[in-house]
Amino acid sequence: MNIKTQCCGIILLLIIWIFYGYNKKIKLITAKAFKRLFWSDMICLVLDVLSILFLAHHDILPDLVINLACKAYLVSLVILGMSAYLYICTDIYGGTPQYGKRQISAGIEALAGIILILVLPIYKSYDKPSAYTHGASVILTYVFCVYFLSRVILLLIIQKKKIDRRRRDTMYVWILLWLVTAAIQFVNNELLVVGFASTVGMIIIFLKLENPELNIDKSTGMFNPQGMLLYMHQLLKNGNKFALIDLVLPDSISVCSIVEESNVVRVEVISYLMNIQDAYVFKNTENEVVLIFEDEKKAESYRNILKKRFESGWGKLGNTFINPKWIYMPDGSMVDRADDVTQLLEYAKANGSNYMEDDTVMIRSRMLDAMYEEKKTELLIMEALEHDRLDVFYQPIYSTKKQRIVSAEALVRIRDREDKLIPPGIFIPVAEKNGSIVKLGEAVFEKVCCFIRDFKPEQYGIEYIEVNLSVVQCAYEQLAGHYINIMEKYSISPKMINLEITESASAESKKILLDNMNTLIDYGIHFSLDDFGTGESNLNYIVEMPVDIVKFDRSMTVSYFESKKAKYVMDAAIRMIHGMKLDIVSEGIETREQFETMVELGISYVQGYYFSKPLSEQEFLDFIRP
Repeated sequence: MNIKTQCCGIILLLIIWIFYGYNKKIKLITAKAFKRLFWSDMICLVLDVLSILFLAHHDILPDLVINLACKAYLVSLVILGMSAYLYICTDIYGGTPQYGKRQISAGIEALAGIILILVLPIYKSYDKPSAYTHGASVILTYVFCVYFLSRVILLLIIQKKKIDRRRRDTMYVWILLWLVTAAIQFVNNELLVVGFASTVGMIIIFLKLENPELNIDKSTGMFNPQGMLLYMHQLLKNGNKFALIDLVLPDSISVCSIVEESNVVRVEVISYLMNIQDAYVFKNTENEVVLIFEDEKKAESYRNILKKRFESGWGKLGNTFINPKWIYMPDGSMVDRADDVTQLLEYAKANGSNYMEDDTVMIRSRMLDAMYEEKKTELLIMEALEHDRLDVFYQPIYSTKKQRIVSAEALVRIRDREDKLIPPGIFIPVAEKNGSIVKLGEAVFEKVCCFIRDFKPEQYGIEYIEVNLSVVQCAYEQLAGHYINIMEKYSISPKMINLEITESASAESKKILLDNMNTLIDYGIHFSLDDFGTGESNLNYIVEMPVDIVKFDRSMTVSYFESKKAKYVMDAAIRMIHGMKLDIVSEGIETREQFETMVELGISYVQGYYFSKPLSEQEFLDFIRP
């Protein structure tokens, strides 16, 4: 008989319970459902053993006692099936009115099955070497177990988007074990394997889903980011209020530091934070600790307590002072998803200076709206690249010497799903931030090359097209090779291209930029220094960078007519740039007075609304044609 197998299952479950009870846990709603499932399985195994023992000793036990033991085991199987169903319901509906309704309906259905099992007859077979039961109550038990497991499978399929993939896959394995062993036992009643199979499934559920160590960071003992997401997901799902304090520690006191003195401080800081009784403490990144309070008033109180503690010093001598970056979210319920909170924390770390209140970055609805808008813009950029909703506009550039339009600056625009143009001031900063500017820049360059090939603007006096390079592109080592390949693809003469770099780009990635520039210059491309006057305005940039043209930003042009100091600075800059035999483009020219002044100053090229706004391809061709 299989009593040894069942006893092994009971021992394994006891070991699981010891591990489960020993570790600290986040109070998740699935934990209650897991305990119900666990003890249902344990009781089922115990009753399985008892029923086998009673059957084995049928010669000395009353038939009524044996029947009760066997039917109790059958009842426990139905309860186990119901518990499995409620376990997955908890993950999907936990904390909602729908969950209560499903609990009631499942309880009624299980009760109906239990009554029928108790009423219907059960028969016993004492054939050696095994004893087993059969009859209407046994068949009904299988029917109800299959019914509950079928409902679990149906939920896993229908509600798969609401269930974590790991939980879904684990439940599929557990159910498969149940169904396969149930089928085996149904065909051969002597093989009593269902109970042990359910234990194996319970072990899998524990190891993959409910093991508290899955939510604990091994290096600190704090809860980890996975645990934080699960906890916040539950709070948001149940509509619970919560507040969050995020401490971003200096790198020298990283929560994973191994330097001796830093390690002493690290242990002290971790111990202090973990002893806070009113909050769950999570290690979010290597040097970031998040405290989540369900009581917003306590969160505000601890914010002040924590600041005072960090101001008092740490270490053996109390002379190590830590100045963390403070991020505070007083109302976590303003978001819809736990993932939004973690994204907000990243956004706060990157853009915190715009949301400071005293010494704390405050996460309020204004930041949330800004983050959502940035995510929306990221999606617009991705869709524009994927579906070719990217347009290039051309702003004409006038030569004061030749007294005609000789070039144009290529300016990128993207369109949304409604075909509405999005201004570059909205999407360019986002593209630079998330790195998509590299693909965006290459797409613009390819469209410019395609435009030159198809419409041959040189026949209308256009000598070259200016194309901007962003800061990120300038730090891209493969830039030169990619751009040369694109020009060769469209058979474009390099003299038709002038690439514009910015001061900030040359300062941040000087070596890579110079390598790219030298390769492209050797190929025949010319360069301009764009937006002179908006950055550090260091004339050494002009000396060091192999550019042919310097472009004065619109703000510098406007300042010339509004400020005497700016006038002196610009006059001096013009003399120095002319002394280096470089040409100048003045942007932002909008009036005849400004234009005539630039001519008098010897500015080589003029660009601005005085001549034309940025034009679409067709508008630009109409503009330059005789």
